Amino acid sequence: MNGQRNRAPSFVLAAALAALAAPLGAQSAAAAPTPSTPEARVDAVFAAFDRTDSPGCAVGVYRDGRLAYARGYGMANLELHVGNSSETAFDIGSTAKQFAAFSILLLARDGKLSVDDDIRKYVPEIPDYGTRITIRHLLTHTSGLRDYLELMDLEGVREEDLTTEQDALDILSRQKALNFPPGSEHLYSNSGYFLLSIIVKRSSGKSLRDFAQERIFGPLGMTHTQYDEDHTRLISNRATGYAPREGGGFGISMSDFEQNGDGGILTTVEDLQRWDENFYQPRIGDPDLIARMQTPGKLNNGKALTYAFGLSVGKNRGLRTVSHGGAWVGYRAQLLRYPDQHFSVACLCNLSTSNPSRLASKIAEIYLGDLMEKEAAPPAAATDQAFTPSESDLAALAGAYRETSSGAVLFLSSARGRLLMEIEGERVPLSATAPNRFESTQEGLSLLALPSPARRPRLEVREEGEGTRSFEPIDSWTPAAADLQAFAGAYASDEVAAVFRFTIKDGQLVLRHRTIPANPWKPTLKNSFSEGYRRATFQRDKAGKVTGFKLDAGRVRGIVFRKISGPGSLGG
Repeated sequence: MNGQRNRAPSFVLAAALAALAAPLGAQSAAAAPTPSTPEARVDAVFAAFDRTDSPGCAVGVYRDGRLAYARGYGMANLELHVGNSSETAFDIGSTAKQFAAFSILLLARDGKLSVDDDIRKYVPEIPDYGTRITIRHLLTHTSGLRDYLELMDLEGVREEDLTTEQDALDILSRQKALNFPPGSEHLYSNSGYFLLSIIVKRSSGKSLRDFAQERIFGPLGMTHTQYDEDHTRLISNRATGYAPREGGGFGISMSDFEQNGDGGILTTVEDLQRWDENFYQPRIGDPDLIARMQTPGKLNNGKALTYAFGLSVGKNRGLRTVSHGGAWVGYRAQLLRYPDQHFSVACLCNLSTSNPSRLASKIAEIYLGDLMEKEAAPPAAATDQAFTPSESDLAALAGAYRETSSGAVLFLSSARGRLLMEIEGERVPLSATAPNRFESTQEGLSLLALPSPARRPRLEVREEGEGTRSFEPIDSWTPAAADLQAFAGAYASDEVAAVFRFTIKDGQLVLRHRTIPANPWKPTLKNSFSEGYRRATFQRDKAGKVTGFKLDAGRVRGIVFRKISGPGSLGG
């Protein structure tokens, strides 16, 4: 899920919420008439969470400068039987990025810095890559810096471990290369916004927590909002984060990370209304600063982005939107603004399988539906008469496909009239709805097979809210069992403090690592293997001996590992 304070991009929409909501939604639809008031319709959207045995959400509806409706659903703490309310404080994950961006612009207005300054002026710990990285690059996710959260994951750090600002700086200082030249691409990276917190501290003399309290939260009366840079801090009315447990129920999903900027804010839906209104009637900043916050960035080639400074700018059914979501451990968040209608929705949840972005959009449709463009009708074949492809048609699609931009590998297989798509650790069943078009049972995900000069077609995979990804067919490499032994062994990297140990199990290559599942790594192109969203491309010397590999893992590219021992040194 791009746009979130998480380590790995999630490819498909969460199915667990659908499973939770479906039975309750079916019962309410059959037993009760459509709610007549907007407030009752909002409550109906959150019916799946309105329980005493589940975590849930809080929602705030902001209209014309006032809090039009606010309510909590489900439990803030299952152990203490405390319910969510409009005063419950949630960790909002990456929704916090807009506050770091605003702090930087306040300092620029004060003359303390310029967004076009070289970041090494403030953070000399970042290596000199022979090209200039500016604060603007950090703000727009165009710096090329590898994502420090993914780097920590590769080092074996878990989300519940204690990490500090210094830990994050140390790992970034060890990186020997960028993902890409600054300004040439847009790739979401939490490193940029973490570094903004350091720049705020070193240019203002105050921590981001103290600066934001003095310049943003205090003046706006956001009395229940704060950066949390101390994992032992007591925070009133804090919701606990949860994730579903295998077999049923929920487990605690919390983090002791103390660095911030990319996240780290706890707030309430009532406080966020005060922040949201500042974009219409600035009490802090000024109209020029507000406009800069919402002006999309550009690449070196002039291509406009949809990402501005800590905010995404787009449209929903014809209406202009400004928004940012968040995802961190068991928390999910979305603040969605329709500036031309002076209308916003904040949705904050403490369940990892919730989808506040979709929930907030549904709330917006309740209030603004009459102003929105009508939704496109589904294809005729996707309604009453489904298209049924032949087994040979499906078999012709089976195989491996490589994303043209990132190199991610997608696998298609067929069984009993359906396709199975495997990508980035997810397995998604697909059903045909028209010739060369397939959709998942999870709403909003589709696959389109397009003509290609190759034996198999190229693919376009579309996910609601995530855009379109293009894949080209590749011929999978199938090494003999004996060939796999060349890849077994221990590998070390100077860029991440970790040793990766590859072993052979049941005729497949498997990685032993603290934070990476022990799943088989599938061969793709020659000397390349993938597992989930991670890809290892092995190198050989002139004699053909495997000497190491380069690792791509979502928001990090080209991490170099060298082979330090063979399979005999791996231990049991």
